[in-house]
Amino acid sequence: MKLSFRWYGESDPISLEYIRQIPGMRSIVSAVYDVKPGEVWPEESIKKMKEAVEANGMLFDIVESIPVPEDIKLGSPDADRLTEVYCENIRRCAKYGIKCVTYNFMPVFDWTRTQLDKAAEDGSTSLVMYWDQMRGLDPLVDDINLPGWDASYSREEVRELISAYGKLGEEGLWANLEKFLKKIIPVAEECGVRMAIHPDDPPYPIFGIPRIITCEENLDRFLKIVDSPANSLCLCTGSLGCAASNDVVAMVRKYAKMDRIAFMHIRNIKIMEDGSFEERAHLSSCGSLDMAEIVKALVECGFDGYVRPDHGRMIWGETGKPGYGLYDRALGAAYINGLFEAYTKALS
Repeated sequence: MKLSFRWYGESDPISLEYIRQIPGMRSIVSAVYDVKPGEVWPEESIKKMKEAVEANGMLFDIVESIPVPEDIKLGSPDADRLTEVYCENIRRCAKYGIKCVTYNFMPVFDWTRTQLDKAAEDGSTSLVMYWDQMRGLDPLVDDINLPGWDASYSREEVRELISAYGKLGEEGLWANLEKFLKKIIPVAEECGVRMAIHPDDPPYPIFGIPRIITCEENLDRFLKIVDSPANSLCLCTGSLGCAASNDVVAMVRKYAKMDRIAFMHIRNIKIMEDGSFEERAHLSSCGSLDMAEIVKALVECGFDGYVRPDHGRMIWGETGKPGYGLYDRALGAAYINGLFEAYTKALS
């Protein structure tokens, strides 16, 4: 596996110098953050990031993410032009050595939580989604702004988007995803890039907004749209694991065996009785997911894609971007490294 670490560029309080000190760290996962969705990434920005990463002894060969504009997801009149821009960004990334590009097809919000700093008994804090904090909220009526929502949208724009997606529905979203894939995957194949779609987070509708990358049945449907290794998954254990109906270990084994996982986000969550969830430490015993069995499935299926420790807790007094501190993600990376080494040696 190729161990990697998410980095938010020069504005990230965590330096590349610190990240490189994590044992086994190979790749930096990043993007061009000063360009709006739907615009072409300047080559000088990609080149500058590549040089900074390589100067610290690591590789910049995976991007997360090239955002998909809402007009593409909605199938708006500008969708074709924006898809051509997206294809050009794939080409530019490939020119500078990018082998994998992560993206999502989540309407309006990349992810939804109700709190970013829920304190645990040990004093650490993490991201959570509690249904009792969501109950009774209606973004079409109330002035609400939950964590994870794009702050660049005005309340009126959010309402317009939610209404538009409600009218579009799941099948409309599937149709627009299919059109998008049939244009970008041939480009990715030509460039030697694997596109890796991230599951919806959480993997079920919120406020009536359709969600489609949510479960095994839908992942099967997605992969069949363009049956190519270039059309693969960014399998996030924490996102899919938010739904108790998803057997994450079985899904990892199935899709790794098919060689349709390009990127693994590995993190643990604790599902509560009412379906709420808390993000937890990576260790299996800390949450509802069996991290050891997940890694075992990857090793036994010969997985050699990218892996990163996903959202971490804030621990040891660290402050910064919720979920993206250094200390707990470094602990997660060490834990993941240990699991991979143990299972790999057990097979030899």
